[in-house]
Amino acid sequence: MSPVTRHRGVAILALIGLFVSVYLLLYHLGYYGILRCGTGSCDVVQSSKYADFLGIPVPAWGAAWYLAMLVLGLMLAAGRSETSGPGKLAAVAATGGLAFSIYLTAVELFVIHAICRWCVVSASLTVGIFLLVSPWRLLRRGPPESLESLAVE
Repeated sequence: MSPVTRHRGVAILALIGLFVSVYLLLYHLGYYGILRCGTGSCDVVQSSKYADFLGIPVPAWGAAWYLAMLVLGLMLAAGRSETSGPGKLAAVAATGGLAFSIYLTAVELFVIHAICRWCVVSASLTVGIFLLVSPWRLLRRGPPESLESLAVE
């Protein structure tokens, strides 16, 4: 898969995640009376003491992260190199987003004992973004550019 295709995929997944996060945030803030989930566990998760992180609703964190990943994905799709500042920032942000998503999923499973389908969707989108950003690509290093210019054909 070409880098441009992967970065467009990041932007699309981030846009979907942004919509999900904003929906959950609007519910958290009281703008929606009923959360459309299908199982009833979404209300349990969204009303738990873990629905806020550092005093800010978790969906707000998600919306901010997805917005950042959308902007970075669009920048990279427009031709920025994966080793540029936006590329490195996307790799770090994707790794942080995945770690936070794993933490939240563990809280749902082992502490709250309830699963929110919207949270599962968000976690799946986060895994997809992480895989498309491919932060491990930054770990592979070729020879420094100055040595490449010394190579004899």
